[in-house]
Amino acid sequence: MRIGMVGLGRMGANMTTRLLGGGHEVVVYDVDAEAVRKAADGGAVAAESLGDLVARLDAPRSVWVMVPSGSITEQTVDQLGDVLAAGDCVIDGGNSRWTDDEVHFAELEEKGIGYVDCGVSGGVWGLDNGYALMAGGEADDIAKVQPAFDALKPEGDSGFVHAGRVGAGHFSKMVHNGIEYAMMQAYAEGYELLEKVDMVDNVTEVFNSWRQGTVVRSWLLDLLVTALENDPGLSKIRGYAEDSGEGRWTVEAAIDNAVPMHTIAAALFARFTSRQDESPAMQAVAAMRQQFGGHAVQAAAEAGHDPKDA
Repeated sequence: MRIGMVGLGRMGANMTTRLLGGGHEVVVYDVDAEAVRKAADGGAVAAESLGDLVARLDAPRSVWVMVPSGSITEQTVDQLGDVLAAGDCVIDGGNSRWTDDEVHFAELEEKGIGYVDCGVSGGVWGLDNGYALMAGGEADDIAKVQPAFDALKPEGDSGFVHAGRVGAGHFSKMVHNGIEYAMMQAYAEGYELLEKVDMVDNVTEVFNSWRQGTVVRSWLLDLLVTALENDPGLSKIRGYAEDSGEGRWTVEAAIDNAVPMHTIAAALFARFTSRQDESPAMQAVAAMRQQFGGHAVQAAAEAGHDPKDA
């Protein structure tokens, strides 16, 4: 098929390359002219604007949006709604919130334009390995984009799912990322304990031994081992972790639907802790201990006394 790709960041550029490798024609646009030039050098058709991109596609047109979630995605979808025609389709493959999908669908539906939301997982490895794709939308719109889905997903029967109505794709990806938070936190806490206790001689090799035959093996574990091999002790990386939004949206959805979510919520809050050089909460705890019991833990430790006796 001939498909448009708006957004040529790490994901969009690699997805364009994979689509081209699958035999599809891709018309690309990005506000970064250099990114467009690189994609054109790789075989894509360069467009100078969203209007130019649409003009280079044959009806019914399919345009994949791969830009940051929030206002940039909203503006892009709104602009496409002004230049596309009835029968065309917009695919939002970014990390948009599922409630935004319902708004975009309703706005485009008034113009006869289809809308598909697609959660995409695979990161920079997706170019070679394929992407896990979770799509939401009407069956007719999914069918229009199916050839692209088939090229982007991994080989085999798994990797793509029509998850349900509009919003279901991004909702599924949101939960996926929440689970990812919890898995990463569990590995990280295990790593800290192994490093802390003077018992294990080679922590990296312990993690490496878990990669085969154990119930905790996973791609995340593979990536952690690679990171430890490249940087033993992780001395070159700061212990600071952002959250891209899906983790907190997952917890919010759990609250709205009264679903217990202890582990994912704790993993989210751990990321907040990572951003604090000195935890104000723990400073408050230390202050209260000092006030009600005269606890001076640091001073007692320095004096050689057991802090519990203070």
